[in-house]
Amino acid sequence: MFDHYLITRFNLRNPKWDVTKNNESLLTDEWMEDRMWLFENFCFPSVTAQTNQNFEWLLFFDITTNEIFRNRIENLVKDYNNIKTFFIDGMPAFYNEIQNYILNRSKGQSHLITSRIDNDDSISKHFIDEIQKQFSFQEYQAIDIINGYSLQVKPNFILGKKEHIFNPFISLIEKNDHPKTVWFSDHNMWKKETRIMQITNKRLWLSIIHEKNKVNEFDGYGNIKWEDINNEFIVSKEINEKIIQELMPFKTWWFLSLKNFLYVKMVLFSKVIKKKLGIYKLK
Repeated sequence: MFDHYLITRFNLRNPKWDVTKNNESLLTDEWMEDRMWLFENFCFPSVTAQTNQNFEWLLFFDITTNEIFRNRIENLVKDYNNIKTFFIDGMPAFYNEIQNYILNRSKGQSHLITSRIDNDDSISKHFIDEIQKQFSFQEYQAIDIINGYSLQVKPNFILGKKEHIFNPFISLIEKNDHPKTVWFSDHNMWKKETRIMQITNKRLWLSIIHEKNKVNEFDGYGNIKWEDINNEFIVSKEINEKIIQELMPFKTWWFLSLKNFLYVKMVLFSKVIKKKLGIYKLK
């Protein structure tokens, strides 16, 4: 029937990206150490805790990855049969490597589901299951889960709700006939696709905001308690306890919450209207 692949790029060399938002060099050992900390404490536990394990997680690393980090990665994933690691020659090789693996792996399936997650973000333990519930033998349909949460982790912990259309957690259901996969386009380019379904009834992702984000800044809103969602968003035990102890009280950032609420709703409304008016069009 279908195979489901969750796909993550990690430290692939990209000619277009060479510095963080703070103008610090990317892909140094210092950058990799920081990114591994995020991956081990937020992304990895959330994916391995999925209630539905009928998927493969494909992790793509650069061939220049330091041996120390290679060993750390292999030790981390060794007990999980549905996690596959690849060491490839930068971003130019990424898309072809995905297609080659899937072509050989999924010959007997009529359909594919591909989903994406960044290596510094988290998903609900029900994420994979909810995506697969949308499967109905579609020929080609993107699944965009608009609602999630945002968690700032550095320099301090702040947690809020967020809505983000055409976001980095998008999935694609398609026939297994020269499949494109979800990485055919950057996530924000899915705004041009007409065959897309928005899911708005559940919050299924947790965007992690930290000092070395290339683009994102914290724009969560609302008085959300970590204890109300930490049974669904699984992080490391150490980080779970740290968030409980150090999460910034809502009363200290309520004005930022209000500004963020207005900003998030304005951006969402603007993109929805542009989509309906046909401003976003496939070339």
